Amino acid sequence: METSSPSPQPEMEQNQADLHLRHVEKDVLIPKIMREKARERCSDQVQDFTKCCKDSGFLMVVKCRKENSALKECLTAHYQNPDFYEECKMEYLKEREEFRRTGIRSKNRLQKLPTSM
Repeated sequence: METSSPSPQPEMEQNQADLHLRHVEKDVLIPKIMREKARERCSDQVQDFTKCCKDSGFLMVVKCRKENSALKECLTAHYQNPDFYEECKMEYLKEREEFRRTGIRSKNRLQKLPTSM
């Protein structure tokens, strides 16, 4: 009598299914994480630009070009970095797995920072 051991195939298929990303995850949810993390990493440029805008009033378009360029450059460097994308993707997959396991959303996604401080 031949005993067959359970095939690792279903487990492998499950792992691949866990890594599959839907369109909304690729194009909306992961980029949202990227924006949040990039703003944190470019916090000096964000603060400089914000301060310039507050100090310049209506002339901010003209007076804050340097700060705006520095902020765009910093953010774009992060957005175009494939390693940064993978880091954010793995963070999203970890949060998604935790939600599927527990049914509880990640607290840091529910918290909103005030837009004006």
